[in-house]
Amino acid sequence: MTDLDKLIDSAIATRESRHEDWDTLGFQAKAGDEFRRAQIRYIGSGATGNHETDHRILPAEHFTFSNMRLPAGAVGPEHTHHDAEEVFFVLEGTLEVTVHDVEDGTRTASRILGYRDLIRVPAGVPRSLRNIGDGDALFCVVIGAAKPQIPTYPPTSAVHGISRD
Repeated sequence: MTDLDKLIDSAIATRESRHEDWDTLGFQAKAGDEFRRAQIRYIGSGATGNHETDHRILPAEHFTFSNMRLPAGAVGPEHTHHDAEEVFFVLEGTLEVTVHDVEDGTRTASRILGYRDLIRVPAGVPRSLRNIGDGDALFCVVIGAAKPQIPTYPPTSAVHGISRD
């Protein structure tokens, strides 16, 4: 095997080798079943914690990349990434994406995203999303840091104060 063969093989993460992790964000379901969702990691662990033992994940150098599976009616709760921008790119389904006022979180603006639509949310801006379609939504999540800080959940978030334990 040549160095180029090793390089290309070390840079590929196939769909078949991925795992839907329903547990890493499972603590959010303490706020209700509508917060149940799966992360499918490709590059880095996103901001969901320590997944260093998962050797299927490609190492992150500048950003993380994962897919998220959100069942019909499910919610990605309001949260803030203080250190990095976050991008959502819809592969399947229909999402309502909301940005929240930084000052108090009660003022919001929402938009509907569908197949191949994208939104970039700057660092420090609270965001949430909801699957408003009839089936699962699948979307890419890109976070602009190799090891993003764990996000915070403001007082207006349904998962504010819920322990990760």
